[in-house]
Amino acid sequence: MLPTEHDDPINAKILAISEDKIDGFVREPFVEIARRSGVAVDDVMARISAMLVAGTIRRVRQTLLATNLADGALVAWKVPEEKIDGAFDWMFQRDPFSGHVVLRSTDTVTAGSDYKLWTTLKVPHGFSLQRHCELLIRKVGAEKFRIMPAKGIFTLGVGHVRRKTIEPGSKADRPAKMIAVHAVTLTEHEWNILLALKREFAPEEIVPSPWTRRAAEAGVSLDEFCRVAEELSGRKIIGRFSTFLEHVKPSAAGVRVTRFNALFHWAVPLGREIETGGEVGRHHILTHCYWREAGPEFKNVNIMAVAHGTDKLRLLDHKAAIDRHLQDRNIPVFYTNVFWGGRSEIKPSEISPLVYREWWREMDSAAA
Repeated sequence: MLPTEHDDPINAKILAISEDKIDGFVREPFVEIARRSGVAVDDVMARISAMLVAGTIRRVRQTLLATNLADGALVAWKVPEEKIDGAFDWMFQRDPFSGHVVLRSTDTVTAGSDYKLWTTLKVPHGFSLQRHCELLIRKVGAEKFRIMPAKGIFTLGVGHVRRKTIEPGSKADRPAKMIAVHAVTLTEHEWNILLALKREFAPEEIVPSPWTRRAAEAGVSLDEFCRVAEELSGRKIIGRFSTFLEHVKPSAAGVRVTRFNALFHWAVPLGREIETGGEVGRHHILTHCYWREAGPEFKNVNIMAVAHGTDKLRLLDHKAAIDRHLQDRNIPVFYTNVFWGGRSEIKPSEISPLVYREWWREMDSAAA
């Protein structure tokens, strides 16, 4: 029986690559993971499949840069205490467009600390984030919400295994480059291939030439499937081929990948968001770094970043190192804070316009 924990030495070598190092569309992703990890391809496939069955890996999929395919935002919700668990369950279970659903808290009562429910939300282009949130506020009994679209992306990845040994202050030689968020329009043919491409892999699909079945599912030849996927990758619509670890809950053996999820906030001068995001985003510990406008409820925070770890004090050391770096770069910080993640559930946000229209019909029928 193959080992299925993430800290098994061979699994760790595989995961160090497969979590977030396979950029864009790759015709033979498992071969590429094998080449870069130094583990034989048959062993790579067998171990990824075994970890997926065991729940160590929660999903294997081709990711998309969905911010370009749908209007997306981080949303903070103010919900009465007695309704917050029901609101959490509803958004996770009944809204396919809400991806990450997290309860967050601060160490002290501070700006925005009464916004305890946080979600990521995506709606296809042509639909309204505001209208969607207005529907949700009625469904779950929330009092207020704050929509925070990404104006720029500096860091976007996972890589929990290789981040375990990163020292505070470890950073890239250069500032992170900002990826601008812009709308992309796809043809029906491209959507057809994209929907087959992004579907999660079942354990039995962890095989050589994994796109052959997906091409058949889309009703096109493998060459055509790969041609379109490579073209979409060139247009920055395709993200990574990735194995996502279950980093919230312990494994069957009680082993945790991470224990703490920290959302860092900084408020910096207007006009210096790109500079600051680049300096923050270059730090290796971060899995996400965005320019978002949080508004007066959060003391006008405009740079946010996420880090994960098993030690809270260690994460605060990483935060302090980033703060010192900003000071060294003469970037004033008017306000900073940490929102800690508690209960959380994660699923990919649906982005299909067809699925969205059908979901709204169901919501309208339920309200009738």
